[in-house]
Amino acid sequence: MIRLGAGRPDRIVAVGAHCDDIAIGAGGTLLTLCLARPGLRVDALVLSGGGGEREQEERAALAAFCPGADLRLTVLKLPDGRMPAHWEEAKTAVEELRERTEPDLVLAPRTDDAHQDHRCLAKLMTTAFRDHLVLRYEIVKWDGDLGRPSAYQPLSPEVAERKVRLLQEHYPSQRHRPWYDREAFLGLARIRGIECHARYAEAFDVAKLTLNLGG
Repeated sequence: MIRLGAGRPDRIVAVGAHCDDIAIGAGGTLLTLCLARPGLRVDALVLSGGGGEREQEERAALAAFCPGADLRLTVLKLPDGRMPAHWEEAKTAVEELRERTEPDLVLAPRTDDAHQDHRCLAKLMTTAFRDHLVLRYEIVKWDGDLGRPSAYQPLSPEVAERKVRLLQEHYPSQRHRPWYDREAFLGLARIRGIECHARYAEAFDVAKLTLNLGG
């Protein structure tokens, strides 16, 4: 297992198609980074759920997942499940995000995610953030689209447990879903931990990575 770092990031971009995507896919990584780097700036964009209960959940959740960070969250109102039909609006939102930040790290959905909204946002990110380290997170779902990730962020047992607790605490609107439970979240983290010689981990796809081994 080769361990490569991304330096000490000062600015992060995190995007999701829906409220809870960021927290499910990369909540443990955000906790790990923010706990290690007080004052870290996090620019977050969510394309749907704005103006209602879901936005309230997301604002409270991301504040908890980014303790001590300079969190700047935008939640839009694009229709859930229809984002490919709203490509221009989504593209404008991503481009506006790009204009206001120069991140050291980007957290985004996978381009081969089975959900059309996730794929739509993922493809937009590849054009807007061309020269950045983009980690593409995974979200467990009934489609069975989990793949073979290429990058891992180990999570301490405390962070893994805290992630699960915050997911249950801050998204009551999702508790009725059969896959939204402690076993699913912690089980996937345990599997990814096994794959990188850790107890728990979050896993990501990396499309392109430029090395600076002699720097």
